[in-house]
Amino acid sequence: MTNQFETNAIRTQTERTQFSEHSTPLYLTSSFVFDDAEDMRASFAEEKQKNLYSRFSNPNTSEFVEKLVQMEKAEVGYAFATGMAAVFSSFGALLNAGDHIVACRSVFGSTHSLFTKYFPKWNIETSYFKVDEPESIEGLIQPNTKILYAETPTNPAVDVIDLALLGEIAKKHNLLLLIDNCFASPYLQNPIDFGADLVIHSATKLIDGQGRVLGGAVVGNADLIREIYLFSRNTGPAMSPFNAWVLSKSLETLAVRVDRHCENALQVAKFLEDHPKVTTVKYPFLESHPQYEIAKRQMRLGGNIVAFQIEGGVEAGRKFLNAIRMCSLSANLGDSRTIVTHPASTTHSKLSISDRNEVGITDGLVRCSVGLESIKDILFDLNQALNA
Repeated sequence: MTNQFETNAIRTQTERTQFSEHSTPLYLTSSFVFDDAEDMRASFAEEKQKNLYSRFSNPNTSEFVEKLVQMEKAEVGYAFATGMAAVFSSFGALLNAGDHIVACRSVFGSTHSLFTKYFPKWNIETSYFKVDEPESIEGLIQPNTKILYAETPTNPAVDVIDLALLGEIAKKHNLLLLIDNCFASPYLQNPIDFGADLVIHSATKLIDGQGRVLGGAVVGNADLIREIYLFSRNTGPAMSPFNAWVLSKSLETLAVRVDRHCENALQVAKFLEDHPKVTTVKYPFLESHPQYEIAKRQMRLGGNIVAFQIEGGVEAGRKFLNAIRMCSLSANLGDSRTIVTHPASTTHSKLSISDRNEVGITDGLVRCSVGLESIKDILFDLNQALNA
């Protein structure tokens, strides 16, 4: 094979069984058997590569991980039940009491809760830098800083962080660089190319692409993944074989789906820029985006998320959601169906106004996860809802 992204996504498969199946079967088994006592001993001693128990590995999860490893140009990886299990397990495996994290303030809400509510109980502290102030990062680094962490593009304001700069800082200060690549997917962006040690995914989003199953994954440096694997083998956040089977199938169509997502999203962004009820629009491949040049350097296309500001604040946001007819009102993203959310009145309503503003969540902000429907129907629904 020519090592092309699309070909590997389709042709990387678990070894066929004696039945010569064309499509990888489901391996719905909790455990695996051994030939004899010596085979069992050698397998548990890791003297041979063999599936032992589906909490550790399974042919379906192995196939999914191998595809993702190739896509992200990583060494190895591990699959999790959810994206947040992947995030928590990565930190849990690599950090000790007394360690310190430097992270972008614009992180997913549950990740923020880990940093501010749970990790301090174990004497692990976090210092934040603002997405538009990367020059402040080095000033936050302490002697006990171990990890530099960011999501790019960010959720929900779709800001873009310079991966090359993060890679340079991490290398200079001997830090581990962890990047959440959920919004871009491995098709649009490969953080390892810029110096990332580990790349984290919520496979629930674009990787699944149809809102069916939960999943997460971490890929990257073999030594680090080994620590994460051992931590996860004991704590049990493993992906189910069924979900891995679904997600492996989903990766076969990732490139063609994301191409269409991005094509539709760019048209939505351009339409919204010209709409009188919309004050600002943020999409990485719009020239008006504050980090447009960075996005063009590190992303192949702009992704499927458009963030825009409606005149009228929270009340206008609610009215907009109530007027939507075709698009879905949901907390998910990366689905084949277009989804709109109003973070200030829903997902981030418990945050103070100042906390929301700090990460770009203004009262009138709407996040649109642009789907695969006809662009005419998407634009018609958005337009009529804005005019309502």
